[in-house]
Amino acid sequence: MKDSVHYHRVSGTSDLILSEGFYAQYEFKPHYHLDYHIGLVFDGVQRQQFQGQSVLLGPGRISVMPPGEVHDGCGHEQCAYRMRTFRIAPQLLADSVEALSGKAVERAFAGAMVEDSRIARQLVQLFEGVQHSDGLDALPVEEAWLTLFEPLLTQLKVITPQQVSGGLSMAHLKRVREFCHDNLASKISLEQLAGLCELSRYQFLRRFERSMGLTPHNWLTQLRLEKACLLMRQPGYPLTQVALDVGFYDQSHFIRAFRKAYTVLPSQY
Repeated sequence: MKDSVHYHRVSGTSDLILSEGFYAQYEFKPHYHLDYHIGLVFDGVQRQQFQGQSVLLGPGRISVMPPGEVHDGCGHEQCAYRMRTFRIAPQLLADSVEALSGKAVERAFAGAMVEDSRIARQLVQLFEGVQHSDGLDALPVEEAWLTLFEPLLTQLKVITPQQVSGGLSMAHLKRVREFCHDNLASKISLEQLAGLCELSRYQFLRRFERSMGLTPHNWLTQLRLEKACLLMRQPGYPLTQVALDVGFYDQSHFIRAFRKAYTVLPSQY
């Protein structure tokens, strides 16, 4: 069988997207997301690398990747696998945390591999239930959603972002991120980014990669694609305009980059 992936938009909300894929040859290169990704392999085994460690994701294990966590993925020992993923907007997860705790809490979670076969089975059932015509608004689905995320979130490590030795300072990282988000539709050069940190281009390149785990070019391309995913959730947003708004010089360039990253055309997302 050939590699294939299908996306499902959940009724009533643009903050949750489901995907189900079969991967025989495709390898996810190091990348990150702007959403939380909760992944489940239900047939075969995927090998992931994040935070400098290599781990195996198979039935009974749950992969939780928060926004910004750089990771990759491929079939273990070059074998095929099937995977289901919840792509959850940070605000939706924050609302769930608030519903569970009774108060708004700002939390940053580290990427994690959770081993809990019971929660994994329930997530599979939730994955199927969310595809109901009422989406998250269906009473049993909403109940299952809240019931599942309490025990799952309590197993995640809450982190405080720390400066990486030999990398950029937290202030410089913040400045670079804000500049890129604010100027995404424009051409952004290495010289501009280095200037924000008062560094040479070479110094900035080395320190940025040390901090982020990606080169500035790869990080910025991923940011453009992730922003495109957010824009495409809005009904009626023209694909040509999406490409321009996130900084691709034409639609064909955008389509090629999107397909390379997500294995599907933008129209199939």
